Amino acid sequence: MYKKELEVLNKKGRLRQRKIYDNLIDLASNDYLCLAENKTVRKKAFEHASTLFSHGAKASMLVNGYTQTHKDFEEYLCELNNFEDGIVLGSGFLANLALFELVRKKDLALVDEEYHASGIIGTKLTSAEVRFFKHNNLEDLIKKSSDYKNFNRVFVFTEGIFSMRGDKVKKEITSYAQEIGMLVIDEAHSVGVCGEKLLGITEEYNLNPSKTIKMGTLGKALGSYGAYILTKKDIITFLLNRAKSIIYTTALSPVDILLAYYGMQHIQNNLSLYKHKIKEKLIFNTESLIKIIEAKNNQDVIKKQQKLLDKRILIGAIRPPTVKTPIFRIILRTCISNDIIKKTINFLESK
Repeated sequence: MYKKELEVLNKKGRLRQRKIYDNLIDLASNDYLCLAENKTVRKKAFEHASTLFSHGAKASMLVNGYTQTHKDFEEYLCELNNFEDGIVLGSGFLANLALFELVRKKDLALVDEEYHASGIIGTKLTSAEVRFFKHNNLEDLIKKSSDYKNFNRVFVFTEGIFSMRGDKVKKEITSYAQEIGMLVIDEAHSVGVCGEKLLGITEEYNLNPSKTIKMGTLGKALGSYGAYILTKKDIITFLLNRAKSIIYTTALSPVDILLAYYGMQHIQNNLSLYKHKIKEKLIFNTESLIKIIEAKNNQDVIKKQQKLLDKRILIGAIRPPTVKTPIFRIILRTCISNDIIKKTINFLESK
């Protein structure tokens, strides 16, 4: 039915396929602190899960998918991050869709042009005024928001660390966002990576929790699956009553919650160790644990990725339309030696 379209994608070097990657040196996943492979965390989570009446997700959290496990984890995250209230969701994608339900008619949404794809989809679902500003550009943000007082509510959407660039949001952008309205910050790639307690940009920049909506994932640095939103209580209550990706979605399973809980607990109990490991990786001239290298073209990306796979090394080969031009994306995971990372980078940067 779609033979011609698929042939075009294949010819352009943009055909996507599912592959199973086992027992490789993994420099592609977002498991920054290698907690998805941590047997201690896994054992604690599974032992705890075995004591529960039900380990399944069962239903929407508004039916009977919400358990004491969910509640305890939400309260733990709120206390840790100094927010009033929080909610756990099935994924970061669903969380971003939910966040755009906050932006109603006669509101203004200002969105960094490099914001995650789920957020871009979210902008198409809102009746509010949506304006994109140049990536990490305060001057353009100010220009695009010059008439912000004409709107009921103003939201500025950005990321803590941008997934396809590896750079941090500029502090002055977060400050300005909180001056004119609410800052909505996607911390998927910054939690577990920066901040005094590795809680992300909200902690590193000491952002005002009453002017911030923080989204984080459980499936990256925490080594599990799912996401959460932390903010003021009335906002969480509104989401629970209006956000379709919360109301009509099966809740996250208690097992996923426990893996994330013990993952975060493990990080907090070993802060010095992980901060030292992260510092060791920043020698590769990055602001984060994401290293981006430009590629010549789609064919170059595929060819070099395969050559590394032959050596049992997996890296991210990112092509349009995910990015404007093809890139190699290397995750500087804390359990991979700097020697292996250095050799991989040198190979990708070679002609």
